[in-house]
Amino acid sequence: MKCPRCQHENPAAQKFCGDCGTPLQLPSGTAHPASSYADVQRSLTEALARESATGEILSVIRSSPTDVQPVFDAVVESAALLCGVPNINIFLRDGDRLRLVAHRGPIPARSSLPLSRATAVGSSVLAGQTVHVADMQAETREFPEGSDTARRMGHRTVLCVPLIREGVAIGTIQLRRAEVQLFSARQVSLLQTFADQAIIAIENVRLFKELQARNTDLTDALARETATSEILRVISRSPTEIQPVLDSVAENAARLCAAYDAVIFRLDGDVLRRAAHSGPIPAPLGFVIPATRTRVTGRAVLDCQPVQVIDAQAKSEEFLETQSFAREHGFRTILSVPLLREGMAIGTIDLRRTEVRPFTDTQIALLQTFADQAVIAIENVRLFTELDARNRDLREALEQQTATGEVLQVISRSPTDLQPVFDTIARSAVSLCDASFGAVFQMQGDLLDLVAHDGIGDEAIGGFRSVWPMRPNTDSIIGRALLTGSIVQVEDAASDPNYRYLSVQRAVGYRTIAAVPMRRDNQAIGVISTWRLESRPFSATQIAFFRPSPTKRSSPSRTCGCSRNCSKRMKR
Repeated sequence: MKCPRCQHENPAAQKFCGDCGTPLQLPSGTAHPASSYADVQRSLTEALARESATGEILSVIRSSPTDVQPVFDAVVESAALLCGVPNINIFLRDGDRLRLVAHRGPIPARSSLPLSRATAVGSSVLAGQTVHVADMQAETREFPEGSDTARRMGHRTVLCVPLIREGVAIGTIQLRRAEVQLFSARQVSLLQTFADQAIIAIENVRLFKELQARNTDLTDALARETATSEILRVISRSPTEIQPVLDSVAENAARLCAAYDAVIFRLDGDVLRRAAHSGPIPAPLGFVIPATRTRVTGRAVLDCQPVQVIDAQAKSEEFLETQSFAREHGFRTILSVPLLREGMAIGTIDLRRTEVRPFTDTQIALLQTFADQAVIAIENVRLFTELDARNRDLREALEQQTATGEVLQVISRSPTDLQPVFDTIARSAVSLCDASFGAVFQMQGDLLDLVAHDGIGDEAIGGFRSVWPMRPNTDSIIGRALLTGSIVQVEDAASDPNYRYLSVQRAVGYRTIAAVPMRRDNQAIGVISTWRLESRPFSATQIAFFRPSPTKRSSPSRTCGCSRNCSKRMKR
């Protein structure tokens, strides 16, 4: 049987040509000779090579989700192998130029080219089409710059396939030959396949980086929200104490802004006092710096705006004091943001780094947020403290008015009996003055005697009865108040050199004593006294409750004395 391909005569029963391997029975419905066995084998080999190269490139894409360079390198290697051409380049568009990102082969390539139709690569990108030139050295009119480059580099035939993404060329992949020989349709098709794989890699890296950036933004936002919530929780737990809040602000600011340490200063006159610190650079409690323009921190306060110095140790006439301090303690970059209240700086929050690395705009904005939170906390504590003080004053005034009303009610119910009045006064003194116990003393003839008490136990009252009644003298706090007619307070009776009744003090255990004289017609007639077991002075507000006011013209003893005299006259 004659071979339809090579006309070789073969035995009748033979299925394939013994010379070329072509099947001797033609497929039904075709007049063309079928592919030879060698052609089929070659096609299968090439397909297997393409699949292998594609698999290798996809493997590189999977292993390099954030770096496209390994993919470009794998593409040029595979393209060179499968296309049988050693000289391959990949260019990417970068503004109005083309940047070389991958190269293989002995023919050199320029690292950057102008995006121009005067070159094959530029024309391929601008037109978004494949450019195939048989002899680039001869194309002086259509590609003058490309032709000149070809003569200098030594290549002739050029094939450029654009890298198309969403209909727009973002680069090109180029094959070059040193001889004049057009590339086959198979090679052109292969190069287009590699161009598609390069686009897949570029898109994969872009999408992965976008996703990574979004995740980073979300993570940063979550961290900021967490830090803000933490600071707000500290503020809510410490409405009257600022230190825990400032400590939390400093710690979170240093951590979220990637700083070596953070310091918060509060303005006190013309100096800045360290209020909180987080990090290893020394900033001890009580650390003070002057608020001057030669310091970064002082400049931020005086100008009421953030100040950043990229290298505080660098020679500069602007921040001489900061420069000296930076060299001493080893930090380089410093950022200071003022704490602003009603447009005025009341302090700063500073971040420092040991390396020269500027803080980003995002980090500066974040630090300003922390500064705002610190100001909110400071204001919150100030307002809460003021409100608490006002409420305390109102509460004390109400308690005093209630106690005064109670005393007056007792006086009205007992016009001829002083004892209920004195008992009420002693009880009110202990309650209003937050005292351990209290007592009322009255002059009876020449002696000053204990006439009422509250809170004094049976054992302790024995100690008092051992010295009372007595003639008034300055050796005792009670006698001193009576004789001088003025308020006397001793913070610690155990250490008072003029106090002569230490045996009573040790027996009862009191430390702080306050004594207020009772006066009638400018003459002291008795004393109201309160004691505390601990050394803790009574406040002026507490003592003022017992001080006679212009409206209190009569003492209880005088009121009751007048009542007794009236009663006697009525009986007569």
